[in-house]
Amino acid sequence: VFVPVYISSGTDLYSGALFIQVCLGWNLYLSTVLMLVVTAFYTIAGGLAAVIYTDTLQTFVMIVGAIILTITAFNKIGGYSNLERVYSLAVPSKIIPNSTCHLPREDAMHLFRDAVTGDLPWPGMTLGLFILATWYWCTDQVIVQRSLSAKNMSHVKGASILAAYLKLLPFIFIILPGMISRALYPDSVGCVDPEECVRVCGAEVGCSNIAFPTLVIELMPSGLRGLMIAVMMAALMSSLTSIFNSSSTLFTMDIWKKHRPRATEKELLLVGRIVTVILVVVSVVWIPILQSANSGQLYVYIQSVTSYLAPPVTAVFTLAVFWKRTNEQGAFWGLMVGLVVGVCRMVLEFAFPPARCGIVDSAPAVLRSVHYLHFAILLCGLTVIVVTTVSLLTPPPTHEQVCTHTYSKHNYQGGKLMEVFCC
Repeated sequence: VFVPVYISSGTDLYSGALFIQVCLGWNLYLSTVLMLVVTAFYTIAGGLAAVIYTDTLQTFVMIVGAIILTITAFNKIGGYSNLERVYSLAVPSKIIPNSTCHLPREDAMHLFRDAVTGDLPWPGMTLGLFILATWYWCTDQVIVQRSLSAKNMSHVKGASILAAYLKLLPFIFIILPGMISRALYPDSVGCVDPEECVRVCGAEVGCSNIAFPTLVIELMPSGLRGLMIAVMMAALMSSLTSIFNSSSTLFTMDIWKKHRPRATEKELLLVGRIVTVILVVVSVVWIPILQSANSGQLYVYIQSVTSYLAPPVTAVFTLAVFWKRTNEQGAFWGLMVGLVVGVCRMVLEFAFPPARCGIVDSAPAVLRSVHYLHFAILLCGLTVIVVTTVSLLTPPPTHEQVCTHTYSKHNYQGGKLMEVFCC
């Protein structure tokens, strides 16, 4: 449970510190401490209520700021119709001889890319990301905790639908501006020479992570630049507060309280705050790893690690909801086998990171031939097989254990579709 949390919090800390470093020129670790102090203060003091209220306010600020930046960026390059042309010409002046890694991908404007050679192959983009999204939206504590805090089911459903619509916005407000940033500043955002990349952003593997903050600094006037800095900090602190609060809740309620059932509320509160501090420390320690991970692309890092850890949870969750024969033994061994296989792949990924431009890749063929999104599909399928096999070989769960949790059928009553569980 806590490995994805460590990864998420470390990623958010690093991206926030990197943004401050680019915008204000501060030291990376000084920026990290600044973010931690502000975020941890109101997370520990205010709890879930403070997190939800600040998230709600910050959402409106983020959307307004992103709209302004996107319009400004498109005006700079001459509109959407000109994006493909200027992006295809975004080649850095300092390149690695006898290599093509400095060239923009020919399929950059295609959503569904080649199933084998694509950096985001279409089978992985459709089925693989569906598996990861199911884990996140249905089982991740950050989302579940907010759903449980709602007043009623109508609020939960309405909020989920609103969030789904908001998830359409990153394509317009993040991906396209990122491409514009590469087109406008190829020597910094698109650098491939290790020495040049270290000079620009402090990382040898690439500087694509600074695409958005570079756009903010270079294009926005002073007043709006301050707004965008506030927007980015709001977004990053929103993620951090959610992760810190959810992780402390998981530990105190599912682990600490189980071993100390008579623990007082004061004790649980203290333990939760201590867990938050520990998580902060681990996140800071993880930052150097992030600087050299996955060719300097935070998005790829997040999705790849999630692909190694989340599919078993998706498989168990789906089977538990839709197949009443799933039992505890099947779920346990499915999760354990999936975890071992996923961690092995993750260890290989860290042991053999993607080779820099112009360097021969020494990674095992199986590591590069199976894309991380394809691996998510295979891992989910493996977990399904293990859960099904073990469940059929062991006693079935009792009716009382599954009657309120396992989906049974659709039932039409009065022309209205009703969702009915097996009891």
